[in-house]
Amino acid sequence: MHVTVISPERTVFDGAADAVHAPAYDGQVGILPHHAPFLTLLGDGVLVVRAGDVRSRFWLSGGFLQVVGDVLRVVADQIEIA
Repeated sequence: MHVTVISPERTVFDGAADAVHAPAYDGQVGILPHHAPFLTLLGDGVLVVRAGDVRSRFWLSGGFLQVVGDVLRVVADQIEIA
């Protein structure tokens, strides 16, 4: 699936991924390729984007996560590379 992680200042990740784990406002969510359409608000916590053996970690706060087709977008109020 294609994943884009966007902060107010810039795009911090834009590429293919095998899995994403994100801190939704009411608990953790896991997204795999071909996931059903999905939209959730984000809370505070660590976003993990896995592509093969590489894991990219980001601390984020607020925003939303959207899955449409095989595209996942994370738009967060604040993001720091963890």
